[in-house]
Amino acid sequence: MLRVSEDEIEASALLRAFEVEASGAGAIVTFSGAVRPSSASGDVQTLYLQAYPQMTERGIEACIEAARARWPVTHVQVVHRVGEMPPGDTIVFVATASAHRRAAFEAADFLMDYLKTEAVFWKREATDQGSVWIEPRADDYEDAKRWRAAPVSDET
Repeated sequence: MLRVSEDEIEASALLRAFEVEASGAGAIVTFSGAVRPSSASGDVQTLYLQAYPQMTERGIEACIEAARARWPVTHVQVVHRVGEMPPGDTIVFVATASAHRRAAFEAADFLMDYLKTEAVFWKREATDQGSVWIEPRADDYEDAKRWRAAPVSDET
């Protein structure tokens, strides 16, 4: 399942629903990311995310399919928020399920690396020092490189 919207993300409710949907899986891994209260630009007042829905969703769907092809995951969910958010609000929720933990962990990590570096989102941070557009960090790109050459998990 994929959803990109301005709706608030309730990670605990999404997890409960995902656990029901993925019942029978041996492993469920989730990640939720929140707006940080501060950054290199200052104290964060709001974070604004903008997307081009068709392009953004098409790219995330392709990444979900790549994760499914690479690891034996049984269920995948990505929920990403757009619009203006204050510090503490949840921006993203990713959940993966598999028979075994390694595949679930790696698939979730793979999806998050895509969302951080390649997904079509424009991010603007408003801080006490002004407003600035945000790009992925060099560390984010370094993390994502490992998926280009890494073998598929053989844990099933």
